Amino acid sequence: MSEFHIEIDFSQKQPSGQIVCGDVFISKLIKEDGRTILVLSDGVGHGVKANVLATMTATMALSYTVLYKRPEAAARIIMQALPSDSGGVKTYATFTIIELESDGMVRIVNYDNPKSVIVRNGVPFTPTKEYLLNITGVENAGKVLRCREFRAMKEDRIVFMSDGITQSGMEDEKMKMGWEQPNVEAYVVQQLARSSDISAKRLSKKILNKAIQNDGFHLRDDASCGVIYFRDPREMLLITGPPFFKAKDHDFAQRIHDYEGIKIVCGGTTAEIIARELNQEIETDISLTTPYALPRYVMAGFNLVTEGILTIGKVEELLENYDSEIRYGNTPAEEIVKQLMQHDRIVVLVGTRINWAHHDPDQPIEMEIRKFVVKRIVKLLEEKFFKEVVINFY
Repeated sequence: MSEFHIEIDFSQKQPSGQIVCGDVFISKLIKEDGRTILVLSDGVGHGVKANVLATMTATMALSYTVLYKRPEAAARIIMQALPSDSGGVKTYATFTIIELESDGMVRIVNYDNPKSVIVRNGVPFTPTKEYLLNITGVENAGKVLRCREFRAMKEDRIVFMSDGITQSGMEDEKMKMGWEQPNVEAYVVQQLARSSDISAKRLSKKILNKAIQNDGFHLRDDASCGVIYFRDPREMLLITGPPFFKAKDHDFAQRIHDYEGIKIVCGGTTAEIIARELNQEIETDISLTTPYALPRYVMAGFNLVTEGILTIGKVEELLENYDSEIRYGNTPAEEIVKQLMQHDRIVVLVGTRINWAHHDPDQPIEMEIRKFVVKRIVKLLEEKFFKEVVINFY
């Protein structure tokens, strides 16, 4: 486990009139190797055609990086695989590959995308290990990959982007060459000076919005920006279900009592066991209750206590369809999702005792077997939101 959390977020927008973005961002967490791989690809042109090219390129780049294939050899295969246009000319897509290892090692491989911005201690940082790789094959003569490697430190930022960011504003008389990478870098430094703990999401959104402003609020090109932020982790504990063996009730409750940080309990029976073992009172919270709302409770030392499997099922649904632009409300499931998004290291304690009130063969499996729903939530948290999750069954 690294000494810091890696927060990753991404913002993008296509030009007006386009139904899809010609930039594609994909990622993969390889838990057993302690690696996270990010790929941003920019397909030539706009719209569906550009999106197809970028999707092909990003998918292949990710697959070959997972397999540790040499970047210059992988790039040759990618270029050979891209189709030709109606005139027989080979189509084109740029890409940036970022590999993050659990020990803090970072590798950035870039082909024709703008140079990523790296900021350390509030100022631009240039890694000492920078080199070029010639893409193999005579047909690729003169084509190179620009590579950088360094070991990240706490509070480092990496900003990666497509040229829709750096070339924004080209129609403005004041910036005929566009915003350009050095100015983007200066803007990032300025934003960090104003708010040193700005989130990855907020910073990526600010950069994108500035590019949109540069283009007179009508983007000329697909614009994408991702931010990686190495920082102290925020931790929370999520508990659902009572232990399988009643003899473990006290140890279960004591472990929860000893945890320092945010604590959320999903399950009325589970909450009653914890309250009994810790000699605490549990009360129904009627302040936000409506005829159709799932119940919630109040117990000292806990940030949220809710109903169990129905709430967990709703949490899974919200995570599956999560949209950072949506303003979530204060229902129990929405409150849990907001807490999950605000925390990085999440410990999940799952009791496996069957609640016979929900043991109905006509109900879907998510409603019947708690641990299956939780495993789906853990998978989403790890792969979609880059959270570090520890799951323990009782």
